Amino acid sequence: MSALLTDEQRLDWLQLIRSENVGPRTFRALINKFGGARAALEGLPDLLRHATGARAIRLFSRDDAAREMDAARKMGVVFVALGEAHYPAALRAIDAAPPLLAVKGDLASLARPCAAIVGSRNASAAGLAFAEKLARSLSAERIVVVSGLARGVDAAAHRASLAHGTIAALAGGHARLYPSEHADLAAQICERGALVSEMPLEWEPRGRDFPRRNRIVSGLSLASVVVEAARRSGSLITARFAAEQGREVFAVPGSPLDPRAEGTNDLLREGAQFCTRPEDVIAALAPLIEGAAPRADLFQETAPAHETEPLWEESDLFGAAQPSPRTAPDHEMDEERAAYAPAVDDQDARAMIAAMLGPTPIAVDDLARAARLPAPAVLTALVELEMAGLTERHAGGRFSAARPRS
Repeated sequence: MSALLTDEQRLDWLQLIRSENVGPRTFRALINKFGGARAALEGLPDLLRHATGARAIRLFSRDDAAREMDAARKMGVVFVALGEAHYPAALRAIDAAPPLLAVKGDLASLARPCAAIVGSRNASAAGLAFAEKLARSLSAERIVVVSGLARGVDAAAHRASLAHGTIAALAGGHARLYPSEHADLAAQICERGALVSEMPLEWEPRGRDFPRRNRIVSGLSLASVVVEAARRSGSLITARFAAEQGREVFAVPGSPLDPRAEGTNDLLREGAQFCTRPEDVIAALAPLIEGAAPRADLFQETAPAHETEPLWEESDLFGAAQPSPRTAPDHEMDEERAAYAPAVDDQDARAMIAAMLGPTPIAVDDLARAARLPAPAVLTALVELEMAGLTERHAGGRFSAARPRS
């Protein structure tokens, strides 16, 4: 039986994720600390009050959350929570997966295997032709093509895969499509595919929102193919995210005389797989789609909403954390630490951890060893310091002191 939030819980989640300084990682930590979004919203003011040097935080109002929920409903947008049946399993597996995904279109398309096609906005005619050929071929194999709705390669890939469904990840909110000239394309995408966004409904996309969007493009996909990309292109950010997420990365080789091929040729030198025909990608994805053990759960059919039941323990939606071989012995180490570690209260622990952090990111386990504190106490202190703006979280669950703001 699949988990399903109640309407009130979904509103709690929206209110929490829209609050200032609450990103996907902090959201997850707060849910696991307090057991639910409502408890986190109630506990945040007290948590911050005890954090030395905490900066003010503005909680998103419940009225504003209700208005956004109502406006989304009128637009045909639904909020799917991490862990619910329709949340894409591949996206759920990435670091900093969006807690709530605003989806417009066919929810069933999110359960199918996906591959991303990205590239230059000012693509060459040859690049556009190859993107279209690749998208049509993948689509014919019932692989959903994912891209970012941008001009050039993105739009070509979406248009070529409309017949069997395509997914566009948005940098802004559903009410602020970018670029605006793709409104008709977006409407066509919704007929058999979907538009997805983690941003507020009325959010106008800014420069820093596009890399955030790119992690969703790669996170939804088992493979990302870069067709054309100049150096410093946003498409290379998508490729980097894909590699960090453990997904396949392909690049289409190009002429060394064409600046639009410099980025893709660099990717090939760095170890990306060659893509000179659609079969290159299809062959690489075949064992994953056929149910190889690590990926088999990505393609199971999801139950209709009426067959699911509410789940009251919200933290269960994230799944129980499985200890890695590196961290498994820490349960025993925590007991040993507790035997000789000095007794400290929460405020002392926060001060101790804050003093030990520097500009170099450090893993929680290493920090706990240095502080001679149990890992759960260190995690609690880090969450509180992060909410206060005194720490920064990095990939791999590492933390550093917050950089001074200019």
